[in-house]
Amino acid sequence: MSGTKQERARAGADQGWHARPVEEVVAELRSSLSHGLDSAEARRRLDQHGPNTLTPRRKRGPLLRFLLQLHQPLIYILIAAGVVTLALGERVDASVIFGVVLVNAIVGFVQESKAVSAIEALARTLVAEATVLRNGEARRIPAAGIVPGDVVLLQSGDKVPADIRLAHAREPQIDESALTGESVPVPKQAEALGEDVVLADRRNMAYASSLVTYGQAKGVVVATGDHTEVGKISTLISTVEELKTPLARNIARFSHVLLVIILGLGALTVGVGTSVRGRPWGEAFMAAVALAVAAIPEGLPAVVTIILAIGVSRMARRRAIIRKLPAVETLGSTTVICSDKTGTLTENQMTVRRVVAGGEPFEVGGGGYSPEGEISRGERAIDAHDAGEALYETLRCGVLCNDAIVVEREGRWAVEGDPTEGALLVAARKLGLKRDEVVEAAPRLDSIPFESDRQYMATMHDAGPGAPRVVYLKGSVERTLARCSETLRADGSAGPVERERIVLAAEEMASTGLRVLAFARKALPADASQIEHADVAGGMTFLGLQGMIDPPRQEVIAAVKACKSAGIDVRMITGDHALTAAAIAREIGLTGEVDGDGALRAMTGRALEGCDDERLVEAASRVAVFARVTPEQKLRLVRALQASGHVVAMTGDGVNDAPALRQANIGVAMGLAGTEVAKEAADMVLTDDNFASIKAAVEEGRGVFDNLTKFIAWTLPTNLGEGLVILMAIVLGTQLPILPAQILWINMTTAVLLGMMLAFEPMEEDAMRRPPRDPDAPILNQPLVMRMGLVALMMLFSAFGLFFWMRRSGAGLAASTTVAVNAFVSIEMFYLLNCRSLTHSVLHLGLLSNRPLVLGLLGMAALQLVFTYAPVMNRLFHTAPIGWLEWLLILVAGALTWAFVGFEKWVRMRTGRTARLRGMAL
Repeated sequence: MSGTKQERARAGADQGWHARPVEEVVAELRSSLSHGLDSAEARRRLDQHGPNTLTPRRKRGPLLRFLLQLHQPLIYILIAAGVVTLALGERVDASVIFGVVLVNAIVGFVQESKAVSAIEALARTLVAEATVLRNGEARRIPAAGIVPGDVVLLQSGDKVPADIRLAHAREPQIDESALTGESVPVPKQAEALGEDVVLADRRNMAYASSLVTYGQAKGVVVATGDHTEVGKISTLISTVEELKTPLARNIARFSHVLLVIILGLGALTVGVGTSVRGRPWGEAFMAAVALAVAAIPEGLPAVVTIILAIGVSRMARRRAIIRKLPAVETLGSTTVICSDKTGTLTENQMTVRRVVAGGEPFEVGGGGYSPEGEISRGERAIDAHDAGEALYETLRCGVLCNDAIVVEREGRWAVEGDPTEGALLVAARKLGLKRDEVVEAAPRLDSIPFESDRQYMATMHDAGPGAPRVVYLKGSVERTLARCSETLRADGSAGPVERERIVLAAEEMASTGLRVLAFARKALPADASQIEHADVAGGMTFLGLQGMIDPPRQEVIAAVKACKSAGIDVRMITGDHALTAAAIAREIGLTGEVDGDGALRAMTGRALEGCDDERLVEAASRVAVFARVTPEQKLRLVRALQASGHVVAMTGDGVNDAPALRQANIGVAMGLAGTEVAKEAADMVLTDDNFASIKAAVEEGRGVFDNLTKFIAWTLPTNLGEGLVILMAIVLGTQLPILPAQILWINMTTAVLLGMMLAFEPMEEDAMRRPPRDPDAPILNQPLVMRMGLVALMMLFSAFGLFFWMRRSGAGLAASTTVAVNAFVSIEMFYLLNCRSLTHSVLHLGLLSNRPLVLGLLGMAALQLVFTYAPVMNRLFHTAPIGWLEWLLILVAGALTWAFVGFEKWVRMRTGRTARLRGMAL
């Protein structure tokens, strides 16, 4: 194999860089830690490996995106109907049909055009410049020019430009939350690790798109562009298949059934017309075409789009921005929400929850970096005056042995520096200890930075003229206790170190998911000017413990409870530690498989590695918490749930969430804390990063599908009734009770003034108290089809009955057809009231709860009066004025339909058979 091919093979595969000594890695990549690459070699490698960018995804052009809006079965039917109608010379009818097709395509095209490729967003996460060693000198170069073997210099504030094996580490800490889900910046080291260490625990690696928050480091680049971990995520996104939404599947299935019915009725019309009535074949065929045009619900695609768009508007008011129209309805059929922990269920702001000082536990209220909250012991709040010396000094140590600051920007609190140190500042502030005042009273003179191998940080402070210097230390419990010879009691006196009691308290805090730090102090001579590690090796006074966690959002608990009531399961899928994830899951009320002690079980990524697809499907249905998982495993979990028949919503905010967001039936990204990658991969973005907004969006989604079903249940009987009128006229060999122009009038006016008003129907009160709708259930189930058939027959018999009654009474053809048309419209108006709810009576809903619908009814009534009495309408539509007796019969036809459907609803309510009408997943 040539050198070029060897290097490409090395760059394209995971070589286990974290498990190999750095000298071996550097030799493998033919580089030098002191010299780096020379310019000529760097150019050669750039030609071989390509720029340090992500391969852009092929995009569909605007024309193709527009044409794909027409790729729907119902649109095919409409186009065919429009062509045939135009061939028959009915230009007005054809224009209306083609207009509906065009409007539907334009609305869909505009919505889709707002989406930008997730791969492009991933590319923007790579930094513009980086510092590398070239020819032995440090240079700033474009990040795109970095190649494998480059030696990169990192410092606080830098974004990591590529995947790097660290060679030298000066207390670096790197924020990898967007990639791994880890809440806290990770301390890094240079020593080799075990081969089986998972990505999130590889402390000697720095990954592209992560952020250096503290310290400095030097390392050698081992992967660039598509071969980085973020590049692998890009590949995962590009290989995820687009899933059809439940609505798309249902509309396609419904369209095929409708097409078969229309073709069947058309064939029956031709057969009866030619063989029974002896009509010429051409005349019978034209009658069949007229029947087909009458039976097609021309307005359905446009109304579906408009109802979805209204749902988008409603969701926007509830802080959920929909990027893809079908996502509105998909939310309503969601059965499982897979949520990332960090920044989604939690604040992504470390918060001190408990302090143990002077042998006593104290609870810390509030959440995030806001100073609101109080410290309490039992039921009593504590302030600085009655805190006790031990609590006061424990919190004061957390302020002084600290490099972070907490600031307020535009009403939001944020930390500059390490989030853990920010949490310590906030905890002290809740006792009244303000950072600036504390630091001013005890200026820092020297410090020992945190080092991962020593696991502590120490600072020395001036306590005043002639007073001894004071050293404060914070670190791991084990390392801190080893340096202490006494304990500070609550009253300020010194006592012996009760190691077992302190360790037990720390373990108890850790078992609830808290990250525990210990605090100590020591006096040094007044003339001391610096501190060494030897100064804090012993003789220190133990002050106390502080336990912190990235807490759940306050509103999440109620949101999870509401989801349970709606029959929606919630799963936590995170890259964070299992203990922390399980603690948060318990706190927010997640339920799932428990271990032998009755504690909620968290399944780790390492356990998932050994699961085949069948076992993974089983685990996904039982376990509520998945921790320390990789992006690939998140993707597998979503697919496993989908394989079980679930409609999956996936929430997240990091780069590591993007593949799963794209695979899910609906991806939900956080708008404030979320990365651009997550937003672009998602179907919906929450503008307030509030998990509770998902509950509101699901509620709106259920309302949208309810309204879609109501519209279809209302409009199809009209089309079916019109088709049956034509068929019956052919069978009986009589005149048409309703003329083609009058059919056009009915379809054009009622769809706008009546059917469209169902889009404004308020959500039903039980929307979030019933199980999710079965995504595989058809839009129109048997009970609903029977109801619509009843209404269509009422239209058929009313139109024919009144038409023949008028003719036998000596009325003219114009007056007779006018009565038949008004009977059709009357039944539609009364049936519209029935369709406001599939299960409840309009008397239960209240007539004025949908004001647009009331206005539509009044407008339709006025139009029918114009249709009946205006001379110009008499000429255009061949109508004639009618008397009060005819109007009474017309109203009776509508009222009887309303009564029949109402009685059928009442029977179903009494017998408990309403669930089938909604297609619930029982």
